[in-house]
Amino acid sequence: MAPLLAVRGLTIRFGGITALNDVSFDVDAGRITGLIGPNGAGKTTCFNCMTRLYQPTSGEILFKGEDLLRCSPQQIARKRIARTFQNVALFDHMTTIENVLVGGHARFPGGFGDWGYEAQATAEALEILERLDLAQFARRPVRGLPFGTRKTIELARALMAKPELLLLDEPAAGLSHEEVGALGTSIKRIAAEFDTTILMVEHHMQLVMRVSDHIVVLATGRKLADGSPEAIQNDPAVIEAYLGTV
Repeated sequence: MAPLLAVRGLTIRFGGITALNDVSFDVDAGRITGLIGPNGAGKTTCFNCMTRLYQPTSGEILFKGEDLLRCSPQQIARKRIARTFQNVALFDHMTTIENVLVGGHARFPGGFGDWGYEAQATAEALEILERLDLAQFARRPVRGLPFGTRKTIELARALMAKPELLLLDEPAAGLSHEEVGALGTSIKRIAAEFDTTILMVEHHMQLVMRVSDHIVVLATGRKLADGSPEAIQNDPAVIEAYLGTV
């Protein structure tokens, strides 16, 4: 079976710096794939190519067989690909549910001038908030909410797109030990309950090893290894370059 997402020979240069160099890997449907590596390895750059924030120098990114590099950022959203960011990117002056509703713009092009849109979208947003234990914050402005809560709201916004592919960029960054533990449970539950495939960039190795079905390792812009969590933990090149002991 063909992978849901196939990265082939992805290369991108910024001036004289090669951020990604001939990177290839697959993301299979229905699985959680971890994308790991040291700072500067090219992980977020890879995400930015997938969502068309960057234009690669060469290579292909195939989603269900179609090259995403031929698509605009708006078309990416319509293909049910959603992402979160390293730094929380919410609209502070808006309420939680208003932020979540933004995630449905590609699915509901009629906007809030269409009563049918508003009723259906609001019901879906409230359901997502309920499932993520955020319903009590629905009508509250996001400004001033705890950091961990804000990160979960950003995740809820991404889920509003009903993504077939969900890109999580360092979801554990800034979270406490207890919050990271809860996040791992949430990620596995989201993959199953929302029927979505997840590609996750993350530095928290215990989280990555706990939730991932498959792991891809980047280092200095190249793919160093890929395989099961067990294989990655025992790969001498990965241990030397990045992991040490987990």
